[in-house]
Amino acid sequence: MKFILLSCIATLTGLIGCSLFTLPDTRNTNHPSAAPSPLVVRVLPNQTYQTMHSFGASDCWSAQFIGQNYPLAKREQIADWLFSLDTDPEGNPKGIGLSLWRFNIGAGSTEQGDSSGIKSPWRRSECFQRPNGTYDWSKQTGQQWFVEAAHQRNVPYLLGFTNSPPVQFTANGKAYASGKLGDYNFNRQKLTEYARFLADVANYFNQKGWPMHYLSPFNEPQWDWGIKKGQTMATQEGTPATNTDMAELTRALSQELTNRKLPTRLTIGEAAQLNYLSQSNTNRSQTHQDNVINALFSSGSPLFIGKLPAVEPLVTGHSYFTTSPDNRLKSVRQELASALQKEKVAFWQSEYCVLGDNDGEINGSGRDLGMTTALYVARVIHTDITLANATSWQWWLALSPSNYKDGLIYVENNGRMGENPANEQDGDVMSSKTLWALGNYARFVRPGMVRIALQTDPTTASDVPLLSAYRSADGKQLVLVVVNPGSEYPLQLDGLSAKQVDMYETSATANLRKRTVPLKNLTLAAQSVTTITTSL
Repeated sequence: MKFILLSCIATLTGLIGCSLFTLPDTRNTNHPSAAPSPLVVRVLPNQTYQTMHSFGASDCWSAQFIGQNYPLAKREQIADWLFSLDTDPEGNPKGIGLSLWRFNIGAGSTEQGDSSGIKSPWRRSECFQRPNGTYDWSKQTGQQWFVEAAHQRNVPYLLGFTNSPPVQFTANGKAYASGKLGDYNFNRQKLTEYARFLADVANYFNQKGWPMHYLSPFNEPQWDWGIKKGQTMATQEGTPATNTDMAELTRALSQELTNRKLPTRLTIGEAAQLNYLSQSNTNRSQTHQDNVINALFSSGSPLFIGKLPAVEPLVTGHSYFTTSPDNRLKSVRQELASALQKEKVAFWQSEYCVLGDNDGEINGSGRDLGMTTALYVARVIHTDITLANATSWQWWLALSPSNYKDGLIYVENNGRMGENPANEQDGDVMSSKTLWALGNYARFVRPGMVRIALQTDPTTASDVPLLSAYRSADGKQLVLVVVNPGSEYPLQLDGLSAKQVDMYETSATANLRKRTVPLKNLTLAAQSVTTITTSL
């Protein structure tokens, strides 16, 4: 037995996290640990924070093959898992109900084949525009299948994003860059043509009846996106860019969209790490690739784009490499929230999966279909929403063939993982607990819901559940999402008039499994993510 001392951070949203310190206990006792006292939670529906926009995922890279080649029944199952809001006869959700789908607008490295300089065909992409400027809208067929599937299942939002300009517009004729930080792989003489291309793509989807609500023309501009040391080929399409580059293209794009009266909005940033949004004097300062919020959204900045008519008043960034240790997870997001508040812009966490070793907390290598990764990701989602006030939270790969913690749904052919030709054609399809844990948010925290405050009684227990709460726009419905990393835990909800609640549990034995229980008898399963819904 050990004494447990907790260093906890509490805000008006309630207890958001604890750091544990253990001291040896010199007493000799064989008494079992007592069950924890109920976590007492009071909902404060009139104390509000951000209005939620969406939860999403991207079609990179697998959708191009799966959407075109896999048997229809498997594609439909995948689409149901990702997009469906339907339930089975017992009320269990059939899918996680994503409210935003990210479509990768390819740069044309697929057409170049091995001469593209990109090693894996999975990391290459087709381009709608031919080098002579004409269009072939049959390109990206597999990805378009998933766009239509999302639309059929009433996914509210579609976003188009680029990793690289089309190869006919790049400086080196390739979809990867020189490897020098800040060296935007773009032929600036093609600015007008590139803006027209992106507007044409948005207009195509709009005319198909699948409106492309947003365009995101940069992806992780802080990385070099060249051929890595010791390698002979690049890993994927991509290019760095400076804040000046982003401002220049954004102005041209806004003018093109406005002149053509297209309703598509621009979302800018996609910063490779969240600290690049709010901090200066980082390892990207000399290349003018950090402090993005101040550079692009401060009215006193020469690069200010905040009032351009097609620009959405928000900044996007990725949670990579800022989730560990616990103090960095929190401090980076608190600093980001302050910068956002200063410039009065919203924040979308627009890409995340588990990368790197995360200071020993979890390693990205090794596929995990179970709860270990799901609980880690749920903690990141919780913190991005409650500390950085993210209004949208988006995952990286909806579909993955790899032995890596990057997918929501995985495919493999005869037990073989990887970006191989067999997996391009067909394979077994498997959902992960990370998919369903994301669904504890995405399926229930719908666009337009408002995050509200929670108050919790002090506790000295370890592994205290993490809670966030949301109410519907009309103020009648409550959604509470609880991440419980530890043992079974009793929960007491005070201040509600309802006699019973619906609980949707994701755990080792459940995927958003529904049960209706009396309000006075709430228990969180061990190592679970649970959504509680009731009336206010």
